[in-house]
Amino acid sequence: MTSDQNLMLYAKLAGFRLVVLANRFGGDTKFSRALHDRLIEGLEAAIARIRVIMELERNLLVGDDEFIAYQLEGETEIFGRFSINLLDDLEIDFDTHEYRINGSDWINALTADNSGIDIAYPELVALTEEELGSLSSIAKEITLATGIPVLLVRAVQSQR
Repeated sequence: MTSDQNLMLYAKLAGFRLVVLANRFGGDTKFSRALHDRLIEGLEAAIARIRVIMELERNLLVGDDEFIAYQLEGETEIFGRFSINLLDDLEIDFDTHEYRINGSDWINALTADNSGIDIAYPELVALTEEELGSLSSIAKEITLATGIPVLLVRAVQSQR
């Protein structure tokens, strides 16, 4: 991205942060306010990343430093994979048959008894429009306008 594109993205993210802050006051449940807070944190993290990228771009313009160029490339690559996760993050290690939710301890998904072996990983289920309220449309707009995915899912143990 060019510095102009980064500046525009910065402005969009800052604007969305203000929208979410204002919308938070309409949240009538603790769960709704927590989702708003998580989205605000995610937007602030994206803004911080963009600031770092813009600072590296400025430093690169001032002097042709190979290390700064390398650092800028790395930050840009990391930001390209950036997403905002509002509720649950699920990591699965298929080699060890373990999973963890939100960075907690690893849990073994493999069980065995006299009937055989079973592997049961949780699955991510989208939050309903009712659970999200007005945050649903804001999250969609953030993704459309910035390209940053806003993940609105919860981990649920699959029923077998």
